[in-house]
Amino acid sequence: MAYRRAAIPALVGGLLITLLLWWAGASAQALQLRGSTSVFDVDSVNELRRWLTPWSYDPSTALPTDGDGGTRYSELYRTAMQIRFVTLFAFFVAGALPLLRRIPPTEGRTPATLLALWAWSPVAATLAVTVSAPWLIASRGRGSYRVLPQLAGVIGSSGPVAVFAGLATALLTVVVARVTARGADPLPRRSVPPRAARTAAGAGTAVVAVSLVVLSYQSVAAWIQTSFSGAGLLSEPGDLLRQWLLLGAWSGPASMSVGHWLLYRAADVLLLAVVWWSLRLLPGLLTRTTAPAMVLGAVCATVLGLLASQVLHMAVDDTAAVWGPVHVFSALGTGVPAALTFGVMSGLAALATLRLAGDRDPLPAPAVPA
Repeated sequence: MAYRRAAIPALVGGLLITLLLWWAGASAQALQLRGSTSVFDVDSVNELRRWLTPWSYDPSTALPTDGDGGTRYSELYRTAMQIRFVTLFAFFVAGALPLLRRIPPTEGRTPATLLALWAWSPVAATLAVTVSAPWLIASRGRGSYRVLPQLAGVIGSSGPVAVFAGLATALLTVVVARVTARGADPLPRRSVPPRAARTAAGAGTAVVAVSLVVLSYQSVAAWIQTSFSGAGLLSEPGDLLRQWLLLGAWSGPASMSVGHWLLYRAADVLLLAVVWWSLRLLPGLLTRTTAPAMVLGAVCATVLGLLASQVLHMAVDDTAAVWGPVHVFSALGTGVPAALTFGVMSGLAALATLRLAGDRDPLPAPAVPA
């Protein structure tokens, strides 16, 4: 799909996800009304407030009030939220544009386009939260205290609301993209040697497994948490490293029954299976296997695997009866920073393996003057 055709749905999607998350943030103030606990229980109200507060433009929902009822540093907080929403739009468009260009919703690619755009939405939200984090931390009045742990907490706060808003955004974006793709030249799917595709998928999945199997093991994760030290503003980087390096957390079955432990490990297997299958299909779905396209596709594949494993965790979670039904979705969307880190490396590894296995992307034919 040409850039001029892909630009319209990408801009529509960027505008929609920005409006949806702005609307979600505006709804956070309604949870402070007295009657909110008559609709939801107290635990559910608190959980919903935690979801929506990172996107609330009103400083009164996120900052402590002073004795006069006003908020401290409210202008700095509003600046942080302005940066957050502007960069959210920019990051979504920056990812959606090449995704729509390289995986257009034609020739049987529509489900793949939908899933890729959905997976990119929480990534764009995480990047927007990361960029705006310094202003948000400073608006709390304690920007020099434990900066890196605060930064880690802000980065991990985009929450399930970005996943739900991303699904609605992906649906509308694909509909608009199918309309704009009408009349364009057909873009048939590439024929990739099966062995090369499987080898590349295995290499990319192995990179993701380093985070999920090796780094996320309890003793290794504890070493990452505590072994790195610093001084001053750069002290205590453990929480931040965990955000960007760990896709999960696991230990031996000593603390639970073997059957329950295996059920949780099945979620990890599901994550790797989704990543492998997505990377297996990705070269044939792309109109051209360029490095940016493979990297974006691998990031989306990793996020999809992460979401699939979290849905399986939700199915076996038994805490809803204690903390309320909303709590079941509380882990949805966590781990996206690590998925971004290892998705980039996975895409590069898969592309290098694909090239070494003999798959060469044909160059576009030169235009013939009429």
